[in-house]
Amino acid sequence: MTRIALLAGLSLGPTPSALAQATAAPAAPRPTATELTTPAEFFGHELGADYVLPSYRQLTEYWQTLAAESDRMEVVSIGETTEGRQQHMAIVTSPANHQNLDRYRQIARRLALAEDLTEEDAEALSREGKAVVWIDGGLHATEVLGAQQLVETVWQLVSRGDPETLRILDDVIVLAVHANPDGHDLVADWYMREPEPEKRSTDEIPRLYHYYIGHDNNRDFYASTQVETTNMNRVLYREWFPQILYNHHQTGPAGSVMFAPPFRDPFNYLFHPLIVTGLDLVGAAMHNRFVAEDKPGVVMTEGASYSTWWNGGLRTTAYFHNVIGLLTETKGNPTPLEIPLIPFLQLPNAQMPFPIAPQKWHFRQSIDYSVTANYAVLDIASRFRETFLYNMYRMASDNVAAGSTDSWTVYPRRMEWMRAALGSTQESRADREALELPEACARVREGMAFERQRPCTGGDEAQRFYGMLEDPQFRNPRGYILPADQPDFATATRFIQALQKTGVTVHRATASFSVNGTEYPEGSYVVMSAQAYRPHVLDMFEPQDHPNDFEYPGGPPIHPYDAAGWTLAYQMGVKFDRILDGFTGPFKAIEGLAEIPAGSLEGSGSSTTGYLVSSRANDAFRAAAIVLKSGGQVHRLTRAWETDGRSYDAGAFYIPTRGVPPAELRRLSTDYGLTFQAVSAAPSRDALTSVSLPRIGIFDVWGGSMPSGWTRWILDRFEIPYEVVFATRLDEGNLRQDFDVLVFVDGTTSQGRRRGSQPDPATVPAEWQHALGEFSVDNTVPRLREFAEAGGAIITIGSSTELAGHLGITVRDHLMERSGDGSLQPLSGERYFIPASVLEVRVDDSNPLAWGLEDRLDVLFNNSPVFTIDEGVQGVERVAWFEGTEPLRSGWAWGQHYLDGGWAAARVSVGEGALYLFGPEILYRGQPHGTFKLFFNALYNR
Repeated sequence: MTRIALLAGLSLGPTPSALAQATAAPAAPRPTATELTTPAEFFGHELGADYVLPSYRQLTEYWQTLAAESDRMEVVSIGETTEGRQQHMAIVTSPANHQNLDRYRQIARRLALAEDLTEEDAEALSREGKAVVWIDGGLHATEVLGAQQLVETVWQLVSRGDPETLRILDDVIVLAVHANPDGHDLVADWYMREPEPEKRSTDEIPRLYHYYIGHDNNRDFYASTQVETTNMNRVLYREWFPQILYNHHQTGPAGSVMFAPPFRDPFNYLFHPLIVTGLDLVGAAMHNRFVAEDKPGVVMTEGASYSTWWNGGLRTTAYFHNVIGLLTETKGNPTPLEIPLIPFLQLPNAQMPFPIAPQKWHFRQSIDYSVTANYAVLDIASRFRETFLYNMYRMASDNVAAGSTDSWTVYPRRMEWMRAALGSTQESRADREALELPEACARVREGMAFERQRPCTGGDEAQRFYGMLEDPQFRNPRGYILPADQPDFATATRFIQALQKTGVTVHRATASFSVNGTEYPEGSYVVMSAQAYRPHVLDMFEPQDHPNDFEYPGGPPIHPYDAAGWTLAYQMGVKFDRILDGFTGPFKAIEGLAEIPAGSLEGSGSSTTGYLVSSRANDAFRAAAIVLKSGGQVHRLTRAWETDGRSYDAGAFYIPTRGVPPAELRRLSTDYGLTFQAVSAAPSRDALTSVSLPRIGIFDVWGGSMPSGWTRWILDRFEIPYEVVFATRLDEGNLRQDFDVLVFVDGTTSQGRRRGSQPDPATVPAEWQHALGEFSVDNTVPRLREFAEAGGAIITIGSSTELAGHLGITVRDHLMERSGDGSLQPLSGERYFIPASVLEVRVDDSNPLAWGLEDRLDVLFNNSPVFTIDEGVQGVERVAWFEGTEPLRSGWAWGQHYLDGGWAAARVSVGEGALYLFGPEILYRGQPHGTFKLFFNALYNR
């Protein structure tokens, strides 16, 4: 069998290496050889040996070797990675099952989607089918245990002949998936570059271990922007439909070896309760096996911060697709570690029933723990095979039924309304007691949990108040319609593609139609909620309502594991209608991924002097960059303009015909869904401003900044050129020679940066010397001031807006209050706390920074800066601000009324140049397409 041709090394440079690997056909199962190649024979040491770290190249070659020797295993590529490698998956099961993989995959699909099945059909398929279990490793590449344990687990499954393993292989199909090949090679090569084993370290790697997004590769699973994410989502939700997904991570909480489910509250109210109970079932099996095998030190629930609220991670997006998603965080590194003494953890409790003594810890021990966890999952998947298969059908069937009739979701905010109504029925304590209303029921203004041991009311009164939860206006939608005539339908299509990548069924209207008196054009998208993945559909369209979660009444908030609110339709600025009643129309399910409908080149002729294209579409900025790179000219309207019966807002692009062939504009219209309107008379000069291609520098730091990487990804997608710049270059000065715009994203300036995180320069390869150095107020800021005063533009996002103060601009923190002594102090967490959530801001859409936007905008806010600049300061333009006391659109915003009047975006003149201040995360994880225009306008309108 031909093996994959693997390169000998990996460049650590900042650009993707061209790793065009010659890939053979998938390794087909072959009869088991008398002898299988052991890990020690192949690698020269056992997996998990101290001070050695095999690379992805080596591990995949070993998989190919085993696949050639064993009839229990085959290796397939699930797609290319960002840097051009093949992303591999090993399929491990019994030889008999390998002969019927297509049948078992079809069974898993039918049960997962609950399409055209009766209860009897589902029961019969559950008896016939095999449990499908996904086990991955390597997603976070510096968490090196994940990939190594994955290979060890595959080895044990193909080599062991004990009854348990044979039963597992008969009952279960294991999908062993490497989640980040590029990062694995990078980290392994960095670790092994040091000739002295004791000096080896996975720390201080110069760049992100995913080329664009580093650790955020586990924050991408509902948006599915990266190719590796899309590869895995396709396997999970469109091809194999596993019932259990196990996502390995590292490192365990201090004083322990591992965290394993169950998880702490809150769990998300949208997914099926069988997910919660299924997690408890599988988690109990894992902990039970650890104790039985005398492996102490495994914590659960409140022993760590992990919850099941958030959608977006590899294991959390699974919940919204009826999959039991497991996470473990396990201590381990090829360089031996220490388990410290944490005194209170030595007392057994429900969070860690079997404490571990402090000790030196070796990598092989971590691999053994991981194999135990994997076998626990596979064992229970085998023992409850029919149950897991049938429950997959039950969840899908229930979701379809809920989307086909009137249904309600109990949101925390509606519970507050009910409690408020209960508390307001009687004001006196005597009357509350007469109604059996405990004191806690009246304490709703503080937003704290009320007493659960005593009912608030009963009988007819209970039914009356319970009816508040089923008010017809609060019904869940039967579906959503995305009109084809919205201003940026290409972005709406990308939203639809994100849904489809995660298995959601989407329809397109084949003709115009009407619903509830509203007319919709042909080509509009329709997403019905009556489908297996209904929880995910609702989660992408509906606002999240995170419960108020405090350590104790009146105490500090408990930080969510990740975001509290993320509604993707809001972030992307998609126009849609929620349809509460059942509806039909001329709808056809879209096969494959939706394609952006072609735009048009209208009115082109011999008298054409140029073309106008609206800036309401994000891709207009892409088209402008392409035209400018080809040598054409681009202008923008400075005021509204009407021509040939069509009106264009300020900010629309005007492209003269000279130097731009119509064929190129026709290609742009076709590829990006843009409409170019030919005009015979150019707009007057006083209505135009010229646009040039900006020379952009994106600031980055040693080790790589994820927000900076996301910025690179966005600009690459929109074909806008840039250069990555480090502190050493900034400190050299003379920046206007090379740049027109410098971009500083959240966390890259002095605020929040770790000190001492860079290696000894003597140990750094020459190709990475330029990335050493750190941003400093003393050395970097003066060079930035010179840059701006000479006409440069500085864009700051999130915490980097602190640059305003460093540049001498008096910007006041809006989130301050007077203490008892009269001094201004930041608001405490007990009074104000807004983790990542979607908020609404008002926008001055006449300002060039807001061209293409409407006067209200959804922004991703993550405890972001909110500021004001005093009246009378020259050269200041307020562009976006908070208006009103309830700007929350999705998520959790404790004390949100403090935002009222605070600024979210501004432009400040600095000499001949400008400083742009964006408090919210306008580029957050590549998701908020609705706020991209703020960034693009800042690039073009210097």
